[in-house]
Amino acid sequence: MLVVEPKETLDHHPHFPEMVRGLVAHFQDRWEACPASLTALGPRYSLRQKMISESHLNHCLNRLLAELEPRGQFRPDREGLRGRLLPLAAEIAKATFGLEDQHLAALGSYGFVEAIEEFVKKARRFDAAISAADLYQAGRNAWSMIFIQRMLGLSVEITPSVLAYSLLYPYTDNYLDDPAVTLGEKIAFGARFRQRLEGCQVSPANSHEHKIYDLVGMIEDQYERGLFPEVYDSLKAIHQAQTNSLNLQHPDFLPLGQDVLGIVFEKGGTSVLADGYLVAGLLTAPQRELMFYYGAFTQLMDDLEDVEGDLSSRILTLFSQTACHEPLDALTNRCIHFGGGLLETIHAFNVPGLGPLEEIMQRCITPLLIDSAGRAGRFYSRPYLAELEKHFPFRFSNLKQQRKKALRRLSADGILELVLASEDVGSPQN
Repeated sequence: MLVVEPKETLDHHPHFPEMVRGLVAHFQDRWEACPASLTALGPRYSLRQKMISESHLNHCLNRLLAELEPRGQFRPDREGLRGRLLPLAAEIAKATFGLEDQHLAALGSYGFVEAIEEFVKKARRFDAAISAADLYQAGRNAWSMIFIQRMLGLSVEITPSVLAYSLLYPYTDNYLDDPAVTLGEKIAFGARFRQRLEGCQVSPANSHEHKIYDLVGMIEDQYERGLFPEVYDSLKAIHQAQTNSLNLQHPDFLPLGQDVLGIVFEKGGTSVLADGYLVAGLLTAPQRELMFYYGAFTQLMDDLEDVEGDLSSRILTLFSQTACHEPLDALTNRCIHFGGGLLETIHAFNVPGLGPLEEIMQRCITPLLIDSAGRAGRFYSRPYLAELEKHFPFRFSNLKQQRKKALRRLSADGILELVLASEDVGSPQN
């Protein structure tokens, strides 16, 4: 059994729920202090510069789609395919975010790509029937966890807990978000899952729950409960946050008295807080704060990206709530300011070798927010969108066309399926 020994220099928080409530309140205050005015958005792009970037992006996408065209059931040239795809992805990143060769070289040196490949192999050994869509979603969380490993100065690797927690995300969160599952079924599942997180032996109601409990067992094999109580406190905290977020799926929409910001921050913050505990075992107080901040901000980014779908599904978030009443201009401005504070917090940790990663985040966060705003353009005022577009390397209309062209031929999980089509991942675990 793999057991990690705790480091005595790190502190245990005896009242975890109270600590989480304190973090929620702290970052709500930080959010309220963020101005609603537009901040500096970086360089401006002339129409000529945009057209050059658009032409380059179109060329890269055409090459990418040509490489990914299905050519039979198997792709025996997988290694060659990877060697061709990575430079194309690098070119797209350079055109979109203004990244430079030294940034891409640093990313390569961190071992992120190799770690994700290892994650995919291990995930499919655990569950050979996992869909490409779920694997893609789990891979996003695995990417977040290996990013946190690097942020905390740890080795980048797919530990049992990285694998288990990343797979728990699609298995549990999607179930709780599924409108086809009744609220009563969700509550019953939540109660059983809570018992399992507390260390109780619970009989799974179905094969889906069996997999979930097996994943909890993988975490237990790495972190002994008596030595690492906060690992399990953090898992219970994200479980409680997911349960609380069910209040945002109110059938009447816009329920009175709901602390939407608090629920959103609790869900996002505890998710990455659990990431931190599962990669490190124990965290210092400043590390806890950084993890929670990172999670709260990325939850806001996800909610902006999903605002249209959340409105359609009647899911309440800060963005879907605001979009019902007014343009999202001021709310997006505050989100940009909030993200700037996160970058300052990361910089203050001064982790050796983290400089290039900080620069990458600095260059990527605002363009990602601008892109999400451009995709949700009907929820913004025209002057505001026009101002954002001046600081984006592509015209929103052109990028919409490029995205439609790409999605007509391949989705993100479809790309993953093709890349993995010839990979021998072995037999699933029993």
